[in-house]
Amino acid sequence: MISPFEFCGTQFEGAYLIKPFCATDVRGAFIKDYSKEVFEAQGIKHDLAETFYTVSHKGVIRALHFQRVKEQAKLVRCIKGKVYDVIVDLRPESPTFMQWQGFYLSEENQQELLVPERFAHGYLVLEDSVVSYKCGEKFYGEYDDGVMYNDPDLGVEWPFDEIGGEENLILADKDKNLQSFREYKERYLDI
Repeated sequence: MISPFEFCGTQFEGAYLIKPFCATDVRGAFIKDYSKEVFEAQGIKHDLAETFYTVSHKGVIRALHFQRVKEQAKLVRCIKGKVYDVIVDLRPESPTFMQWQGFYLSEENQQELLVPERFAHGYLVLEDSVVSYKCGEKFYGEYDDGVMYNDPDLGVEWPFDEIGGEENLILADKDKNLQSFREYKERYLDI
């Protein structure tokens, strides 16, 4: 059975939920989650600069990260397990500035999320997971930044009940010390 790429817009300009190409037969499946030609035919420019994977335990939260300079567009897919993936619009000129949207990405649904430049991105791991990133810009540690997962001004509604409650959250030291959205705006945005 063959299913072609499917592109679904989100509430944010430039962000897409994508069902990759998949062909299945008695052997299993062949999945193509990126094709420059297919993406460009949809009006999406996403050139790859770097690809990597994260391996995470259930309960891990990878907070709302972004690069302040040399912003990264990301094509994110959960290839094993299940995550609740969240993006936040950091573009002050956008009508959706400071709004967030969440998506379930899983091995089962095979969906991937195209996160545009100038968005914060994070996810809560609902099952032990492997997540693939195909980035349009390299990672630069000196520009790495983020906002607290529980920032009151953003009000992201994480499904903590799916990990047995917020008390089961696994949070790296890096994410414990992130700034609030208000601090980010004061430091870096002219608004």
